[in-house]
Amino acid sequence: MEFLKSLIPSISAEGAVLIALLAAVFLYLWFLRGMRKNAVEKMNETPNSDGFSDTELERYARHIVLREIGGAGQTKLSKARVLIIGAGGLGSPVLQYLAAAGVGTIGVIDDDTVSLSNLQRQVLFDEDQLDKPKVFAAQQRLHAINPHVEVLPYHRRLEEKDARDLIGEFDLVLDGCDNFKTRSMVNAACVATDVPLISGAISQWEGQVSLFHPKIGSPCYACVFDKEPSAGQAPSCAEAGVMGALPGIVGAMMATEAIKYITGAGKTLTGEMIFVDALFGENRKMKLSRRADCAVCGAKQQ
Repeated sequence: MEFLKSLIPSISAEGAVLIALLAAVFLYLWFLRGMRKNAVEKMNETPNSDGFSDTELERYARHIVLREIGGAGQTKLSKARVLIIGAGGLGSPVLQYLAAAGVGTIGVIDDDTVSLSNLQRQVLFDEDQLDKPKVFAAQQRLHAINPHVEVLPYHRRLEEKDARDLIGEFDLVLDGCDNFKTRSMVNAACVATDVPLISGAISQWEGQVSLFHPKIGSPCYACVFDKEPSAGQAPSCAEAGVMGALPGIVGAMMATEAIKYITGAGKTLTGEMIFVDALFGENRKMKLSRRADCAVCGAKQQ
């Protein structure tokens, strides 16, 4: 401000503020132009790229300039097929972030409808969608977030008879369901079809995330959780409650693992599980071991 006034002694304080604001806007626009130019250059350096429209380049620019993702990684995201089990507390943020990230095809299976009690934590929905099937409500929202992705809604409960066929159509599964039976069924289908599984769970103030992929030597879900919890040992969210922001934390971690797995960025949680304690602000990580006698993936270790 004083510098501007020294250059033009007659300038008023208001005029100096206006000039400073105009300069800030110019610098911001210059920065955006540089980001877009860098994104285009990175895309042009990407071999076998299908290319993106100008709108998509601008949308994904913050991804493309990341060294670990770049144009090649964004292309991988656009070609990926990901299935989300459950459109509830965890499914809601997972769907939002993967759609925003540009995952090309997103399947979501859930037989539930939107209820008022969901809205405390399932931020994908609102009161205008009450009683609407979650998968169709999610499809509507995701199309508004990113019209460049395809959303495949399956308004039904996942059954054992068709689990393998459905999961086999996708490259990656993210399971955010809230019961042991479905989790075990999804795991068995993923092992049978060699599809990697990102599993997340929440209760009250705590959550956990892991990536299971026995095809590359990691344990499967059943290696860690081989027996159904006894009655009362693993109460549902309706019974035990859940802090509203927790699904967002854990769901975002699941989406992050998916993006890393698809693009090859960084190190995924394969063979590890991360535990989140939101009440005390603590995270810890634990190594997971594969069991040779596992009833689900043990035979594949031979």
